[in-house]
Amino acid sequence: MRLFAALLPPPGASRPLAAAVDGLRALPGAEELRWTDRGGWHITLAFYGEVDDDAVPRLTGQLTEAAARTEPFAVALHSGGTFGRDRVLWARVRGDREALRKLSGRCVDAGLRAGATREPDGLLPFTPHLTLARGTGTVGLHPYLSALHGYDVVPWVATRVALVRSDLPLPGRGTPGGRPRYTTVARMPLGGAR
Repeated sequence: MRLFAALLPPPGASRPLAAAVDGLRALPGAEELRWTDRGGWHITLAFYGEVDDDAVPRLTGQLTEAAARTEPFAVALHSGGTFGRDRVLWARVRGDREALRKLSGRCVDAGLRAGATREPDGLLPFTPHLTLARGTGTVGLHPYLSALHGYDVVPWVATRVALVRSDLPLPGRGTPGGRPRYTTVARMPLGGAR
């Protein structure tokens, strides 16, 4: 199964962001973007790719240990950013960036120890974000960034790491460029959280 570790924003953080995204979807060209499903919003900590079923219990155990070594910390979403040439629109993450960076590193290491992933070649720097929409590069994302400028959500406290399964749309079924479905496989409390 295709797995990743993530922080899942609580409904209180998702509702104001959903309202902001509703405004973005009214902008010219918005219908050409693939908007992410709000029920699947997440902040990826580590991506493992395809993981054998027999490695999942080891990965869950390693993630449980990694989470226990990290105290709960504040997280919030604000403004926006892009990846690529108008390919991905996302909300920025602020809060305790050092705790977030350490937790991400621990989740990556947990995957390596569990045999769920191999050492990546040329690993990109960790950029915490929540993906809002994907494009083909034909729609300029600058108006969307401008609309998100100054957007801010009241911080919440991250208390759990989620191990999430990502099921991609099957070729030939549904709409081209369909959205993946996300299912939480396990939740591991951060140290001190209940």
